[in-house]
Amino acid sequence: MSTAAFIRPFFGSATASAADELARQENLAVAEGLKRQDAGLLDQLIVRHQHRLMRYLLYLTGNREVAEDLFQEVWMRVLVRGGQFNGKARFDTWLFTIARNLLIDLRRKKTMSSLDELFEGGSDDDRPMSFELAGDEPTPFDRFSNLEDRERIAAALMKLDTLYREVLVLRFHEDLSLEEISKVTRAPLSTVKSRLYRGLAAIKPKLGTCGAASGALGAADAARSVVTDLAPRTA
Repeated sequence: MSTAAFIRPFFGSATASAADELARQENLAVAEGLKRQDAGLLDQLIVRHQHRLMRYLLYLTGNREVAEDLFQEVWMRVLVRGGQFNGKARFDTWLFTIARNLLIDLRRKKTMSSLDELFEGGSDDDRPMSFELAGDEPTPFDRFSNLEDRERIAAALMKLDTLYREVLVLRFHEDLSLEEISKVTRAPLSTVKSRLYRGLAAIKPKLGTCGAASGALGAADAARSVVTDLAPRTA
């Protein structure tokens, strides 16, 4: 089996135009509801996205208490500033952007100026930790690995530099396209591709022998397929 074929299941098939239009209409409806500060809509959004948001925050902070505080703050920001969401992009892209900005603001208060300084000079409580978070749907990682593999992947991710970890989590756990990751991180697309490539290369020796997921993540030419051969889904 070719490397491209090995990793292709993580990306899924191309979205049909009808599904694109349905997603566009849904995003516009969410934008209108947020402008009205529709409490029922906010409850629905929390139920739909809570597991993904918490997982993202846990992976970036490595600290459950900090992640939970940020989780609450993100949804408060959505409620207060919901009118800023125009529905032209996916809601989850906007949500992850809010979460990332709040985390950067938090770290700047501790004299850290960017996300790549996230764990520098931190105490033991700030270091990456193991965690489990139940979700309502399997992620692309989950669908191609057993429980033992998922635990090893999570542990390996937590050992990566923060910027590489973030891109891998957004791409493979949260299924964002490279363009969407670029929007969330406010980094050029070329930088996102570089971080993804380097992240895949860095995680390979940390996984050891780890089933199908290890094979998909391990090879450098698989990373090249990610950033060149496979067309990412557009927002």
